[in-house]
Amino acid sequence: MIKLERKSPKTGKVNVMILNTDKKSLDEYYAGSDRLVQIIFPKLNVDEREFIMTGYTAEDWENIHERT
Repeated sequence: MIKLERKSPKTGKVNVMILNTDKKSLDEYYAGSDRLVQIIFPKLNVDEREFIMTGYTAEDWENIHERT
């Protein structure tokens, strides 16, 4: 389990998620791996992978879609 902190591009708030992954996988992703995020993080759901990739939370996306 890894505790990951990311700053939301939408709100500027620093959010925290506890993810069922390891440092090696995160390091691979952030180093620019050619493998798909779904392959690197097979145990994570779409919201958790989005948080890793962009910093957006599910709540951020709900607020974005409410305004469109």
